[in-house]
Amino acid sequence: MTIIIGGIVVILCVLGGFSMAGGHPASLLHASELVTIGGAATGALIIMSPKKVLMDLVKQILHALKGTPYNKQSYEELLKALYELFLLGRRNGMIALEEHVMNPKNSSIFTKYPSFLNNHHALEFLCNGLKPIIDGKIKPDQLKMLLDVEIDSMEDEHHAPVDVLTKTADAMPGFGIVAAVLGIVVTMAAINGPIEEIGHKVGAALVGTFLGILLSYGYLNPLAVNLAFIGVAEAAYVRCIATAVVGFANGMAPLMAIEVSRRALSSDVKPTADDLEAMLKSLNSAK
Repeated sequence: MTIIIGGIVVILCVLGGFSMAGGHPASLLHASELVTIGGAATGALIIMSPKKVLMDLVKQILHALKGTPYNKQSYEELLKALYELFLLGRRNGMIALEEHVMNPKNSSIFTKYPSFLNNHHALEFLCNGLKPIIDGKIKPDQLKMLLDVEIDSMEDEHHAPVDVLTKTADAMPGFGIVAAVLGIVVTMAAINGPIEEIGHKVGAALVGTFLGILLSYGYLNPLAVNLAFIGVAEAAYVRCIATAVVGFANGMAPLMAIEVSRRALSSDVKPTADDLEAMLKSLNSAK
């Protein structure tokens, strides 16, 4: 929603300033310029991007339009889900976690927390992190390296679409110049025509430069930055899971493992120590 609002603000301010200076917004509407710039940018994006990166880019843009899901409430649900899971493992042994890890969609714990259950990447990350410990395939002190490698891979995968979108945004002013040059070529072909016609064609050519710069610095580059921030938020979310899981696997009490992961959170999503204690006490009293 914030992306849509920001985009509307950009176009309203640009058109408003243009109108205040005596311009007519309709004179900025030239389909030929949009086709030239948009087509060239789309073609360049396809040339530089593997199929998977293009698909990931579309998915990330759709997610960005919905807004980041990593808010304070989602972290509170995550911490409560981890605490319940760790408490079960402490009381009944790690083998008691197997049914929740192997079939998380039907887990009596995870189904209580829909924001976490519906976050497929985070849910899979948690289950994949616990499976080797439950199966005894690795030692607890080896778990951190395993999870760090997976997080690094997730960050690289998320950053690839941001890179290609940034490069496309950087190329937009150049495509605007291409559209402008084509407009000047058309103008030169009609140089013997009426002065009004020549002025119209020159104006249309300059609109190409204007659109290339506006789309680059007003839309695509800010969108790429937004996607990068979402990637940082996603990495922070899974790192919170990793910190708690590693702490618990190495013998920390469930409460301490959750406290360690809480302290690593940023201030806008971090519950206070008192809030965390109240949340976890309510879970204990409900049992």
